[in-house]
Amino acid sequence: MLTIDLALAGLAVGAIAALAAVGLITSYRATGVFNLGFGALAMVIAYLLWQQVRVWGWPVVPAALFDVLVVAPAFGLLLERFVFRGLMRRGAGPAEMLAASLGVLVMLLGIAILTWGTESRLDPPTLFDVGTVELWGDATVSGAALVDLGVVVGIALLVGAVTRYTSFGADLRAVVDRRELAELTGVAADRVSAVGWAFGSMLAGLTGILLAPHLRLDPFGLTLLVLGTIGVAVAARLASLPVAILVAVAIGVGQSELTRVQLEGRAQEMLQALQSNLFAVVLLLALLLLPRMVEVGARGAQTRIETGTPARLPALWWLPYPLLLAAPLVLSTDHLQSAQQVPALAIVFVSLVIVTGYAGQVSLGQAGYAGLGALIAASLMSGQFFGLPEVPGLVALLLATLLVIPIGLVTGWPAIRRRGLALALTTFAVAVVVSRFVFAQPMFTTELRLDHPYPFDDERSFYILELVCLGLVLLTVRRLKDGRLGRMLVAIRDNEGGAAASGIDVPGLKVFVFAVSAGVAALGGALLGMSGRSFDAQAFDPIAGLIWFAAVVVFGVDSVAGAVLAAALIVGLDAGTRPGVSTIVIGVGAVLLSRMPGGALATARRLLLSGSAPAADGTRPDLLSGVPALRLTPAGRALRARVPRDAASRSPQPPQPPSSSRSRSRSPQPSRPEAGAK
Repeated sequence: MLTIDLALAGLAVGAIAALAAVGLITSYRATGVFNLGFGALAMVIAYLLWQQVRVWGWPVVPAALFDVLVVAPAFGLLLERFVFRGLMRRGAGPAEMLAASLGVLVMLLGIAILTWGTESRLDPPTLFDVGTVELWGDATVSGAALVDLGVVVGIALLVGAVTRYTSFGADLRAVVDRRELAELTGVAADRVSAVGWAFGSMLAGLTGILLAPHLRLDPFGLTLLVLGTIGVAVAARLASLPVAILVAVAIGVGQSELTRVQLEGRAQEMLQALQSNLFAVVLLLALLLLPRMVEVGARGAQTRIETGTPARLPALWWLPYPLLLAAPLVLSTDHLQSAQQVPALAIVFVSLVIVTGYAGQVSLGQAGYAGLGALIAASLMSGQFFGLPEVPGLVALLLATLLVIPIGLVTGWPAIRRRGLALALTTFAVAVVVSRFVFAQPMFTTELRLDHPYPFDDERSFYILELVCLGLVLLTVRRLKDGRLGRMLVAIRDNEGGAAASGIDVPGLKVFVFAVSAGVAALGGALLGMSGRSFDAQAFDPIAGLIWFAAVVVFGVDSVAGAVLAAALIVGLDAGTRPGVSTIVIGVGAVLLSRMPGGALATARRLLLSGSAPAADGTRPDLLSGVPALRLTPAGRALRARVPRDAASRSPQPPQPPSSSRSRSRSPQPSRPEAGAK
């Protein structure tokens, strides 16, 4: 039986979740991008209102109207113009879209931290101070919750009316679904898309202002709260706003009602974990049990990943990488301890290259597999793995890698029938559930011992062990890519239907790739834990996994060299400057993905090739072909037509004989004698 007081208390939580979920769904339907930076934008607008009211003394209502109607839409216009327009024009897939939205998330977090710090603000301004509303008997409900629900219902009605009954709604759906065809019919795609982004950003600002009074205002709290409501949006199949409102209220009430259930021992700990992470559980169950989400645009189910252009590299191009990795061996012990994270993190990043770069399966859950590898290795070395005695470090490292492979098989089965955004959210949900129900539970993480394995006890010998493991992984991946299996993976990545028609076992190969990548990530995670001599659950948080994914995409999702450079950049910047600087750099790179097709390494390679000598046929590479705006727009095509494409067009041509009617005759003509010839 429901308890009325607890149900009414849960109504406030449900109203908050409904507001965030409706904003996410509406933004997605209006822009075609599942914007993971939605919560970060809500947080920044909430901070801006706090600054205006508490510091500058502005009136609350005018300041809120200015932020919601001017500042937030302006920021949406900037995002559309400089971040997502180039990606949309060249039909970028979900990997780059998600990485770009993660870049927005990271950049906004960095801006908030640099501007307002990490200190929580306990006095965010309240728009509607209505107190509580008495119902019947002694039952009361928060007036703010009723206001939030009223705003959510009003937004749902407005969005439904605009998208269904206006010509702008039809244009918006056309641009989101197929931008090229909409432009051919005369729709101003850029203008329509800009309006959609402005409206979505306005909803983000409104969400932040309304949610901030319900919790402490800090850079991470509000952002993570909005990310936690993804489950509500997925339960509504990213389409139905009424369903999202009902699901959010039901989860809020259920979360509140679970507080009165009392169990004993570990069962109570798991129940408390379920109560506090109910939204994450709903996300995973909705993705596994419900039919396919109603995705928009041709990118929703797209599997093709933008990769670098294959090109002949200079001789000994790989030589700087061993030198870079071996350089820490001459450093002091303190610096070497920091450098030990580079090979381990590079192995985790290579697992992303396998599953996303080679197979085209967008995975946001590699942090979960890496954390499981570290946790299993620690349990084996501590003698707490299902009653087994203590295991030597090297054996624990090998067993942790092998034991995570079946977990990858089990958790990878959703990849058989999911692609693109649906698969990305499924893997993220798996990582969240593993983090909340395994890594965060004392029953699994207490009294664990994780150290350098014997005989690699000192810092330098352990670093050499990491380099050996990284080298073996790179050799295995190289054999995988160049062999028949690698060609089948590329076929699945580029055209899944065509690969299936050619006889490739697509479902089996997908699950196999997930299992292999899970084992590689587990190896990297175990080494990462051994380098720190402890199991740190925060190191394998799902948010860290999102940043890792963005880093790999920025440097080239199909490049193992880019994975190594990304790991070195993250560790080097955090150790040499201050923690978090590398995250901001990755965010900037992700935001600039529209200017870097294929990633940073592919872009650098194109710049190097631009000054190369002509090929054997005398031609030079078409330098303008990599610029989307010059390839897809009429003005760009006109400009490309005027630019010479090869060296032959620049060199003078030998004179041609004048054409005449005689030259067109098929029979040879006798030569005329010279004047004056005898």
